[in-house]
Amino acid sequence: MAVREDVARDTKEAMKNRDKGRVTALRMISAALQNAEIEKGQPLNDEDEMAVLRRQVKQREESAEAYRKAGREEQAEAETDEAEILRAYLPTPLSDEELETLVDRAIEETGASSMREMGAVMGRANVMAAGRADGKKLSGIVRDRLQG
Repeated sequence: MAVREDVARDTKEAMKNRDKGRVTALRMISAALQNAEIEKGQPLNDEDEMAVLRRQVKQREESAEAYRKAGREEQAEAETDEAEILRAYLPTPLSDEELETLVDRAIEETGASSMREMGAVMGRANVMAAGRADGKKLSGIVRDRLQG
């Protein structure tokens, strides 16, 4: 519940500061968390909240990319701004070096030696990353390690 409390506090502050864009983004976060809770039928735990936030960031990034391709830079910028506000509530992502070390450990722990075992390595690496790694980046590193 810490995220929801932080969002509520930040929403009040943004309202006092008359920051309309931030208020809109924070209300969107609150609504997404509420909808996920209703869908689940019980209160969200911290992991569930982070999953909702990551989905929201991904949606904003995809929307921004689509707007840019359509030549609608103003809307793309708005989506990018919302994604940045969302990222503030997520844990700090792992650096490239940390990801490489993590993948090496996951390969060692699973005993993987070929691409056939990529699923096992990805499963272990995702657990070790605890939501702090981008899936595409992580799978790219795993693929490079198992192929090379």
